Amino acid sequence: MPFSEEGVCPDMIMNPHGFPSRMTVGKLMELLAGKAGVLHGKFHYGTAFGGSKMEDVSAELIAKGFNYQGKDVLMSGITGEPLSAYIYFGPVYYQKLKHMVLDKMHARAKGPRAVLTRQPTEGRSREGGLRLGEMERDCLIGYGASMLLLERLMISSDAFNVDVCNECGLLAYSGWCNFCQSSSTVSSLRIPYACKLLFQELQSMNIVPRLRMRDYFP
Repeated sequence: MPFSEEGVCPDMIMNPHGFPSRMTVGKLMELLAGKAGVLHGKFHYGTAFGGSKMEDVSAELIAKGFNYQGKDVLMSGITGEPLSAYIYFGPVYYQKLKHMVLDKMHARAKGPRAVLTRQPTEGRSREGGLRLGEMERDCLIGYGASMLLLERLMISSDAFNVDVCNECGLLAYSGWCNFCQSSSTVSSLRIPYACKLLFQELQSMNIVPRLRMRDYFP
């Protein structure tokens, strides 16, 4: 790690590119005020709602022979030579997040399913499946990986066998179409259970989706 002219070594180096996106201006103010507070042995109120002005803090730093911007000359911890840039350097209160890999590890083969959609449950605590979202789907479509899409979105999720009448296009049950009162033109089809559920919910709203069956010749 680098070290200052006083021999102080930082516990941590932060990447400056993290500040524009996170907009944590308070941390920058805290560093400047904290540095001045250490030198003068007093507290600073470092929020946006009042307290010490940065101009006053800068004046305190100048009085103790430091740069008014809170920057210091640091020496390289490898060569001992001064670094080519001034480093914003000072004390900051910092806490570590307790995100541990061991608490997040999760895998699943077969497991519990939701009652309504018959899809795998959500979340690690419920032994849930690994979600393939819209953006992952778009990526697979872009690469033309259609069989992988079929496997992830249906076979490994909520594949369901339904009977469909070729005449009216409605769902049949146990090889019998209640609408046509016939079993002569009923075909068996594998679709996602959520798709079957959608058809039934639409029918309950008096919207009748029909599946048109036809032979496919590539």
